[in-house]
Amino acid sequence: MLRLFRLAVLFLSLWLPLVCLPEAAAQVSAAAEKAARPLADPVIRQLMTDAKTLQEQYHESEALAKYEQVLAKAPATYDALWQAAVLSVRIGARYTDETRKAAYFSAARLYANRALVVQPTEGEGHYAEALALSNQATLLASRGRLLAYREMKPHVFMAVARRPDWADAWQLLGRWHYRVDHYNLLERVFSRLFLGGTPSGAGTRKAIDALVRAHELAPQRIEFCYDLARVYLNQGQRSRAVAVLQEAINLTPVTAEELETSRRCRRLLEQLNRQLRRQLQRHIRLKREHN
Repeated sequence: MLRLFRLAVLFLSLWLPLVCLPEAAAQVSAAAEKAARPLADPVIRQLMTDAKTLQEQYHESEALAKYEQVLAKAPATYDALWQAAVLSVRIGARYTDETRKAAYFSAARLYANRALVVQPTEGEGHYAEALALSNQATLLASRGRLLAYREMKPHVFMAVARRPDWADAWQLLGRWHYRVDHYNLLERVFSRLFLGGTPSGAGTRKAIDALVRAHELAPQRIEFCYDLARVYLNQGQRSRAVAVLQEAINLTPVTAEELETSRRCRRLLEQLNRQLRRQLQRHIRLKREHN
């Protein structure tokens, strides 16, 4: 009798999970789908619309406040989470005070992490995470900075894989390739001794390809021109750098950041033109002396 009872218990322990598992999986799937769907609440929809309008008008602090209102009412709103992360980085980067920068960048990481919980395979959340990491790296000591670049890799690659039409993702990938490929000697030694080596797959040629793609997708974005021109110049491709800078100075800056980037492009182009004139004059002089 006792043996029959034990067999019955064993049978139930094996049978019940098989019956309940599909139901549990369906509940999890339904919850994920519900979190991913646009919310039906008209208040949330209006807040999202207001936030995006403010963003398009470059009122980024006000837009962030709207996204935060959305998240107070609906914490799993994916678009609000990743947009809040990106805006936190952009706003924080404007401060010179490192304490304020760090606070905004930390908030960006929190928003990005929550976005990845809601939608773990979508590109925007991975982009937001990579962007926050790259900016946090600027405030960290050597070990923390190198760890940030290592942690950034899968996120920036996933962002491009999931959103190949997004210029911002390609720009961030290009910056990652170039920065990692140009670790200085101490960074390479430290990475080899304590971090298992530098992140694999980085390369300057890949950086150029990614930045070219970003420029192709959004030729009106002056910061993409500036990044590409600097990489070209650092690789000795002066004529290509000049061509991109010529494009840049013909663009009309809208924001204060774009105006500053436009000035940098002009200064760099003037510097290259002066060098070219000096080289030409030197060539003419040497030719005359030879004759």
